[in-house]
Amino acid sequence: MTETVVTTPDVPPPGNTAAEGAPPAPAAARAGGGRLRALDGLRLIAALMVALYHYGGRGGPVTQAWGTSPQQQFPTLHTPFAYGCLGVEIFFVISGFVICMSGWGRPLRSFFASRVSRLMPAYWVAVVLVTAVFALPAVAYTTVSPSDALVNLTLLQEPLGVDRVLGVDWTLWAEIRFYALFALLVVLPGVSRRRVVMFCACWTLAAAVAQGAGQPLLDIVLMPRYAPFFVGGIGLYLVHRDRRDALAWGIVAVSFLTGQHYAVRDLWNAADPHAFAHRTSHGIIAVVAFGFLAVTAIALGWLDRVNWRWLTVAGALTYPFYLVHEHLGWVVIRVLHRDLHLASAVTFAATLTAMLLLARLLNRFVEEPLTPRLRRALNTPSGARQSSPSRRVSTDRSRETPTDSGTGTDCPRL
Repeated sequence: MTETVVTTPDVPPPGNTAAEGAPPAPAAARAGGGRLRALDGLRLIAALMVALYHYGGRGGPVTQAWGTSPQQQFPTLHTPFAYGCLGVEIFFVISGFVICMSGWGRPLRSFFASRVSRLMPAYWVAVVLVTAVFALPAVAYTTVSPSDALVNLTLLQEPLGVDRVLGVDWTLWAEIRFYALFALLVVLPGVSRRRVVMFCACWTLAAAVAQGAGQPLLDIVLMPRYAPFFVGGIGLYLVHRDRRDALAWGIVAVSFLTGQHYAVRDLWNAADPHAFAHRTSHGIIAVVAFGFLAVTAIALGWLDRVNWRWLTVAGALTYPFYLVHEHLGWVVIRVLHRDLHLASAVTFAATLTAMLLLARLLNRFVEEPLTPRLRRALNTPSGARQSSPSRRVSTDRSRETPTDSGTGTDCPRL
């Protein structure tokens, strides 16, 4: 999962000519960049859905934190909480929208720099923090080995079969594969409407073939389970650019139809008598539809009035909250509920609040200072860095003006 784009791009896409059938840029882009704060709010909703699932909608290690199964802790709410896992699918729809917006009009170096600088600083700190907390003698959970913890810093633990430090990092592995496909097939040759449409059509078809072929390599590369949600988000960004684009609407429709199929197939468990909670197929379809409809409403501008400034802060907290809420939440739940004997509902609310406060600290002291510096370093060509000292020596120091070349400050912060 990634952070929501904060502005719409105000640079014209390369090669986006009338001959290619390119739609006009949306009004927000032509006006110089309007913030999609409703998208920030939707991301927060999706993150809270996932937290509800991890704290009260499943069994497993969280049972050790509560002392008994969340079924006993929340006899009425544990079934609704079980639908919270679909927040991940909503994240993926948002990601498709955001990445297409971010890549439009950007060179590959800038796109790569924005992704790495956005994902990695908070992720690195979260890995170190969770590893350190789980290593404390008073914590009941077992930490991973030092070697596995180091591998986790690369975000390659999933394909390497290494124990994960963060339970949610499998979603980041899916995001990375999506970024790679989009960067190589769309951003590198130059983004245009025609190329984006072809990318969506080819990926949808290839993912369906991969599902039928049952080949592990194709599954890893093409992600048939999650491709419809990324593709659907891309289609919705095309709708954002031009709501009359029939092909874009077709992409969205096919993505929803195939995406709900995979969600129902994997999450409908009515036949399992030992299931933690029995989700209904109608409920699963409804949550997937909510995700698509919410992003559609944002794409069409129906939620432009949802423009409260606090949503900007909410959007900034979502990614660090998502990283730390599960494993550190277990620790907080155990202390509050089993050691301090607070009621389940109070513990639940206090844990969510504590994780949001921790997310704010990570955003303020990790992301805000490190993200722009890392982006600037990755955006600056090595030749420019090597030649800059000689240029400064040959100029009048009293008349020098610092430059911010290549930092991407005119691009959306992601």
